[in-house]
Amino acid sequence: MRIDILTLFPEMFESVFTASMLGRATTAGLLDIRTHNIRDWADNKHKKADDYPFGGGAGLVMMVQPIFDAITEVAGERRTTRILLTPRGKPLSTAIARDLAQEENLLLLCGHYEGVDERVMELIDEEISIGDYILTGGELPAMVLIDCLARFIPGVLGDAASAEEESFTNGLLEYPQYTRPADFRGRPVPEILLNGHHVRIQAWRLAESKKKTQQTRPELLGKKY
Repeated sequence: MRIDILTLFPEMFESVFTASMLGRATTAGLLDIRTHNIRDWADNKHKKADDYPFGGGAGLVMMVQPIFDAITEVAGERRTTRILLTPRGKPLSTAIARDLAQEENLLLLCGHYEGVDERVMELIDEEISIGDYILTGGELPAMVLIDCLARFIPGVLGDAASAEEESFTNGLLEYPQYTRPADFRGRPVPEILLNGHHVRIQAWRLAESKKKTQQTRPELLGKKY
């Protein structure tokens, strides 16, 4: 998968995509992530990419010209899903991440300041938010989105089943996990996990997932259970 990121701050991404799971995925050729500085397309003398909003108001708005030209050139003739990271977008979910992982090309536009000139939306396919709160820009949401969808690309995870067993995949929060030692200073692992009876273990995990969901996110239970 190729992912192009349009941003005012490409340096924010330098370490993120060279470390851990994403670093291994790019080295293996499973992900081709490219960052582009929107200012490179600004047609004014000082490479300015923002200006004051018409009608007044606080803050600045990202200008239409640099973004419009950047999207047009970077996307080119390739079939590309174009996404704006913005608080007003639809909430990111496991289902959205799984669907996006099927795409060959993604283009992510990182919003900033008070947002982008609305005329840019002519070139945007989707608006996505990572939560009902405001950040200083769309760079962190872009990182979150890529990390989330990468888990559904074959070969990125060492164990493909991992992506299907975690929180939200089946509408529930994940069950408790344990590893060695079996007893840590009088704090034992639940006995059922040590007996090797996989049917009973699966039943225990489902029950614990429901219990955790009821305690922390009860609204999720009404969607499926």
